[in-house]
Amino acid sequence: MTQQKPGKSQLSLSNGRHYLAIPGPSVMPDRVLQAMHRAAPNIYTGDLIDLTHSIVPDLKAIAGTRHDVAMYIANGHGAWEAAVSNTLSRGDKVLVLATGRFAIGWAEMARMMGVECDIIDFGKRDTIDLNRVEDALRADSAQAYKAVLAVQVDTSTSVRNDISALRGALDAARHPALLMVDCIACLGCDAFEMDAWGVDVMVTGCQKGLMTPPGMSFVFFNDKADAARETARNVSHYWDWRPRVNPEEYYMFFDGTAPTHHLYGLREALDMIAEEGLDNVLTRHKVLAQAVWAAFETWAQTGPIELNIQEAALRSHAVTSVRIGSPSGTALRDWMSQQAGVTLGIGLGMAPPGDPAWHGFFRVGHMGHVNAHMVLGTLATLEAGLLALDIPHAPGGVAAAAKVVASSGAA
Repeated sequence: MTQQKPGKSQLSLSNGRHYLAIPGPSVMPDRVLQAMHRAAPNIYTGDLIDLTHSIVPDLKAIAGTRHDVAMYIANGHGAWEAAVSNTLSRGDKVLVLATGRFAIGWAEMARMMGVECDIIDFGKRDTIDLNRVEDALRADSAQAYKAVLAVQVDTSTSVRNDISALRGALDAARHPALLMVDCIACLGCDAFEMDAWGVDVMVTGCQKGLMTPPGMSFVFFNDKADAARETARNVSHYWDWRPRVNPEEYYMFFDGTAPTHHLYGLREALDMIAEEGLDNVLTRHKVLAQAVWAAFETWAQTGPIELNIQEAALRSHAVTSVRIGSPSGTALRDWMSQQAGVTLGIGLGMAPPGDPAWHGFFRVGHMGHVNAHMVLGTLATLEAGLLALDIPHAPGGVAAAAKVVASSGAA
């Protein structure tokens, strides 16, 4: 038995279930965790094989595609590598459209694989400038760009790019490059239509809108992308997507042992999405995001608080990035975690590590398994933190958020 140290301990209101308000891993539903809490299954015959096959059409439905999906035991970085491996060779050239940290990260990975990356950086507060993209593609008269890499929602900045319009820019320039899109932050939270929007490759992970613990990622690809696989020289045995979509034997889905318990969890998460209905899932995320924005826009009427993305139409429904000035971002995150039991996301990529400005940002995740009381509880705790730390702000943020929820039409 551990002896308690003498003296009076500091009061904290954080005891109880801690709430993770970060942009992934998202909150895991109890149903998903319970589905995973079971003995190891037979990986040669039986229910697991049928369950795995059942997952494929449901993933395609959420992505809005009739084409293929390869499943990997990997995080989102693994999906990046798989996408590059199957479509590009050393010496190939791509155009990368950066609206935050994660497109840059994808480019860094591609460069390590010998791919030449031209980056157009639109900064940390703006969406993709389609005119600049079209100009860059028209200037590529030799059509050297084999692919255009973009992120639908950059988790660091919370900007949401118009992927359908991006396809329009490629078509207007009459450029044959593959359109490859990262939807890791937002699939199942923000609308996405792979086929209707003309996306050739899409990558995502299981730990955000798909509500499953980190460990699986997915690469969706169409026939045009698979044709590029014929000449790709980076593809390896493990990352090759072809055996995974048409496996002759079950083990080929994952090039070895399946992620058994993740599959049970993912199956349950997909069932939950189907029960609610994808349209309702997307609408729920939209309303809850609007509630978050209403709170911050109210608080921002006085003091340093500022939403990173000013135009509401360009904000993600999955995550909100906030500017508050150094050192208030870190101070507020620390107070929330230590005194109230809520963890906020760090200001990832908004300032270099070691720069005092790094402490002036934070993010609020509202993706996946979230509802009104979870979001309103987070916002009420945020308001308490602003008061406790004497951070200037206008009153009424929680009331503004509650009004959004109350007027949502939900019954």
